[in-house]
Amino acid sequence: MRKYNIPHNFEFKSIIELYAQWIKDGTLKINSDWNKDLKIKFTVQDPCNIGRKIGTNRIVDDLRFVIKAVVGEENFVDMVPNRSNNFCCGGGGGALQAGHTDQRRAYGKVKFDQIIETGADYVITPCHNCHAQIEDMCHHYGGKYYTVHLWTIMCLAMGILGENERTYLGPDLADFGLTEKEES
Repeated sequence: MRKYNIPHNFEFKSIIELYAQWIKDGTLKINSDWNKDLKIKFTVQDPCNIGRKIGTNRIVDDLRFVIKAVVGEENFVDMVPNRSNNFCCGGGGGALQAGHTDQRRAYGKVKFDQIIETGADYVITPCHNCHAQIEDMCHHYGGKYYTVHLWTIMCLAMGILGENERTYLGPDLADFGLTEKEES
């Protein structure tokens, strides 16, 4: 619409921008206290579509705000480089579905090494392609981190993550916050 100067009366927003807005205005009740004693370290993958292509760091800055609100600022370890300069994981653009697994993994090795350098226990991904690629590289290259969707860790921080929604959590968080009824 900008390219062709098409008039419109709505604004495009990423769900990440809305999460940040809702946390700031108190609509979304997030609490990082669950991780105060555990001190589990998290990093984040900046998806290419929001990290580079939009021409601003606005959304990836909001992403960091949300993650720090969810896991605690002291438990967030950023990758270097990051934001619009972050390395691509190699999973987007159809690469996951293209059938060139060896090439995709070889390309993604730079991202794998970047993740390992953070020492984080978990990689938060707001993008499904990034999630699948980063999880696959962990298994392929023998990594020790877990890959989780942004929403999963947000639900954990809100105390609403159900028993059946813990597929991607490691043993340190698989049962965290479940009541006895849910655990049985």
